[in-house]
Amino acid sequence: MQEDAGLRSATDGEFRRASWHMDFIYALGGVTRVDDASLRVEFVNETGRLEFAPPSIRVDGPITLERTIFGDDLAFLRDAVGSATPKLTIPSPSMVHYRGGRAAIDPAVYPELDQFWTDLATAYAEEVRRLAVLGCRYLQLDDTSLAYLNDPRQRAHVAALGGDPERQHETYVATINRALAGRPEGLTVTTHMCRGNFRSSWVAEGGYDHVAEAVFGGLDVDGFFLEYDDARSGGFEPLRFVPRDKVVVLGLVTTKRPALESRDTLMRRIEEAARICDIDRLCLSPQCGFSSTVEGNALTPDDQVAKLRLVVETAEEVWGGG
Repeated sequence: MQEDAGLRSATDGEFRRASWHMDFIYALGGVTRVDDASLRVEFVNETGRLEFAPPSIRVDGPITLERTIFGDDLAFLRDAVGSATPKLTIPSPSMVHYRGGRAAIDPAVYPELDQFWTDLATAYAEEVRRLAVLGCRYLQLDDTSLAYLNDPRQRAHVAALGGDPERQHETYVATINRALAGRPEGLTVTTHMCRGNFRSSWVAEGGYDHVAEAVFGGLDVDGFFLEYDDARSGGFEPLRFVPRDKVVVLGLVTTKRPALESRDTLMRRIEEAARICDIDRLCLSPQCGFSSTVEGNALTPDDQVAKLRLVVETAEEVWGGG
């Protein structure tokens, strides 16, 4: 379906996961799943609010990589695609820490967090190496934390957990860079940053200003997939920190509602972004996945196909079909 819609890269739709990140995190050595109703997450949309208490984690042993996580998923995707480049998505290392913070890490295992960050980066580096051996050439690190931290309410949440709301994103950037430092030649790595995606709802609001200089200027990835589907995502000004050798993918087409965006509006917003970031370094995509968790968003399969075709047709009009 993705190839028929005209996409040049394709994922497996994450059909083998209950959630975009937790299936991966639970597979790490040293991580135990826990049900903690006190760690509730409030999602909102245009019609109201809903509370969600997803399972969380406890780091009760040294972080290790016990097996190649999502290796079977990659093999399926690699063999299933035709013309498209297979893209594997995994959660960023930040996601192992963000929700529970220091309180979720056993102090008997990690009395100081320096060793935790080292072990986490080492496990991810080995995962990246193994995925490359299996043929992965396009890897995406999904990271909501780097977008959440732009919201003052989320920074207050970090402070309540004993974290550093002003500089925690810098620790995340450093850890990701350590995980990617030895990545194999020919492996393209991007990151996707959104503010929550559950049953057509979101968690955080605000532009990328708080993290932009450290993340856009310092994160060692090849490109950034950024959520820009409505006013809560802020403006394009933070893109001034993106180096000239990196690509910015504008997530202007929402995956939360079925109504199709106006192509003229999309083209106008691309032109606005191009005033800050050269248009030959810009791309277009949906703002997030159509189903970050097994519950899914309020769109039909036909709605999803229409959104993807709109992305392709608009991109061809802006950048040509070459």
